[in-house]
Amino acid sequence: MQKTAIFALFSSQRALNCEFFSIFVASFNRPNMQYNRGTFLSNIMPVTKHLLAINIIMWLATLAFVYVFGIDLYQYLGLHYWKASHFNPAQVFTYMFMHDYPSIGHLFVNMFSLWMFGSMLERVLGSKRYLFYYITCGLGAALVQELVWQLSWDSIWQGVVNGGRYVDLVNAVNAGEVPMDYCYDMLLTVGASGAVFGLLLAFAMIFPNVKMYIIPIPFPVKAKWMVLGYAVLELFFGVSGHMSGVAHFAHLGGMIAGIIMILYWKHDGTLTRGYGNY
Repeated sequence: MQKTAIFALFSSQRALNCEFFSIFVASFNRPNMQYNRGTFLSNIMPVTKHLLAINIIMWLATLAFVYVFGIDLYQYLGLHYWKASHFNPAQVFTYMFMHDYPSIGHLFVNMFSLWMFGSMLERVLGSKRYLFYYITCGLGAALVQELVWQLSWDSIWQGVVNGGRYVDLVNAVNAGEVPMDYCYDMLLTVGASGAVFGLLLAFAMIFPNVKMYIIPIPFPVKAKWMVLGYAVLELFFGVSGHMSGVAHFAHLGGMIAGIIMILYWKHDGTLTRGYGNY
């Protein structure tokens, strides 16, 4: 079955007030799987459908709480630095269902990517294991992001507060005029991108030779090389500090969690045991 669609990955780190958007057209042949000739929604696998619904509902709820009640759910459900007063351990889970607002772009491209690859992977892995994989990739992304914040706090802080303001803020903190927690609370990450990068990694490992057309590359690229290239770019941007408002290492964290699980299931010989169960 030929499938041509726009595939996009979008990540936002709202606290750093910067967004990164990459988009390309992916045209590829789906593996030979059985699809029902029903409605658009009926062809979306159940776990993928519920994940899409939860993310959309949470985005709408975020808008409603802000504009109706004046409550910013980011402060409670977004991922904060672990030393911040607003941090809660549950945020390593809840952050992956939160997206930037009021713009719908962040939500749209992540959900498009989830729809694009989710149902196919759910058919291969089986619904329960697919859900476990998705959530674990999101958790892995959160843990890597927390580790990066911990190890590179000073350089991140300089990225948050540029120029003379950074020096002034450091002096104010040292003088006790500004609490350190104010600085910790500047770091906040939301979005499903870590889990989505895990799905992209799984797709490339399960269907490595599927050819994809990526704008502006004029020739098809195999999925395995596309994902490898994306990982190298994320590592470069993360280490070099380019596009510092994007949680590049969180994306890599989702991929790292994903590759561990995929390799384990391959070694165990159970990677595609869910195939054909639907």
